[in-house]
Amino acid sequence: MQNETTNQEQESKAPVTEEVMVEAEKVEEKKIEIDYKSKFLYLAAEMENLRKRADRERDEFLKYGNEKILKGLLEVVDNFERTVDALKGDEDSKIKNIVTGIDMVGKQFIKVLEKFGLEQVKALGEEFDPNLHEALSQMPAEGKKDDEIIQVYEKGYKLNGRLIRPAKVIVAKN
Repeated sequence: MQNETTNQEQESKAPVTEEVMVEAEKVEEKKIEIDYKSKFLYLAAEMENLRKRADRERDEFLKYGNEKILKGLLEVVDNFERTVDALKGDEDSKIKNIVTGIDMVGKQFIKVLEKFGLEQVKALGEEFDPNLHEALSQMPAEGKKDDEIIQVYEKGYKLNGRLIRPAKVIVAKN
């Protein structure tokens, strides 16, 4: 009788083992499927991040890509302004006409640069801001507040909100 029970137990265990094996295979297949799905989702998210990063870099390049050229052109603007300032006091009518023409060209040049995002940093009469201004010296000035800018040596400029050249100034110190 003991043999019968053992045989019955073995017979009943055999189908369970096969069922377990089939279930184990199904579970393994599901794990592989989930693994592939998670890898796919990870790669899809990574591709989306890459696209967003490339868009951001492209926008930055379009916004600030001409910064070096504009910095070089600012030196030309400075020379236009120096020329006009040097010749303004001359009484000769021909020189006055030349100064007027140079001044007009300089202003037109600035307007073109402004179309590309250039803006001048406010300085004269403003309070000194180390983020926008570079103090060359301090001078006592009556009627002026401490840290008020009383003279501008070189204008400062921003490109699309980013400072590309600080204004070089003299600051009041009482």
